[in-house]
Amino acid sequence: MSLIKLDLGCGTNKKPGFTGMDSMAFDGVDVVHDLRQVPWPFADGSVGEVHCSHVLEHLTGAERCLFFDELWRVLAPEGKALIITPHWSHESAYGDPTHQWPPVCGQTYFFTNRAWRDQNAPHVPMQCNFDCAFRGVADPKDPFVQGIDAAALNQRMTRNINTFMELVCQMTRMA
Repeated sequence: MSLIKLDLGCGTNKKPGFTGMDSMAFDGVDVVHDLRQVPWPFADGSVGEVHCSHVLEHLTGAERCLFFDELWRVLAPEGKALIITPHWSHESAYGDPTHQWPPVCGQTYFFTNRAWRDQNAPHVPMQCNFDCAFRGVADPKDPFVQGIDAAALNQRMTRNINTFMELVCQMTRMA
């Protein structure tokens, strides 16, 4: 069976080689479906790779729980999902009036790991189990971050607002 490569919330910018799903029938959208409506129209374990850029921040906290569980359901074992959102400390996380509270941050992804959740947040109604690695992405045109090493950049990320524009998380589906 060939696994699907899925671009969730692709809008008019679907990644080449991916099946695009969006709640609106833009040109290039292959599947019109609202991510908040579960189940998504894909079989269990039928997706090998997911790209989802600047979508998650539009979902409420409860909708994010459903999103992560549904993502886990459709991904094949060891399937990968790349999730990109505005970084919580950047004004872009707050500027769009359609963004939901709270902003997405690194700790958001801790809740997608079953062992962490069982120990720290057993009240959270999620079934998914992901291994996550995340990083901040700075604006390359910003002189505040140009020409500095990774350690200094990470220090600035933890202490200065507007240093990182985006939070990028690589999620891997675990059993």
